[in-house]
Amino acid sequence: MPTIYKICDREEWEKALAQGQFAGSAVDREDGYIHFSAAPQLRETARRHFAHRQDLVLLAVETEVLGPELRWEKSRGGDLFPHLYAPLAVGSVRSVMPLPWRGTAHEFPADIPS
Repeated sequence: MPTIYKICDREEWEKALAQGQFAGSAVDREDGYIHFSAAPQLRETARRHFAHRQDLVLLAVETEVLGPELRWEKSRGGDLFPHLYAPLAVGSVRSVMPLPWRGTAHEFPADIPS
């Protein structure tokens, strides 16, 4: 089953844990959906939107648990990106990993393919 990923501030995720769901970041709420990335898209997403940001976490979610509210839509350069048109239940998140900034780029977990 395919896995998709969400990069977010640790503080946003901790708030979501207390509430039982993640409604998305300010950009997500403004756009009307939660932005996710497939594994091959992650590093470019981090570079474009999160460069130099500290205290981030990487959420991993299996696509099958998200149902019809998950849509793959054209975005950057015609690439299909996963967008969730509903809050993300915290119980749907398979894992939460730190995403440290290492001076020139974020350090992704070794088991995430590039």
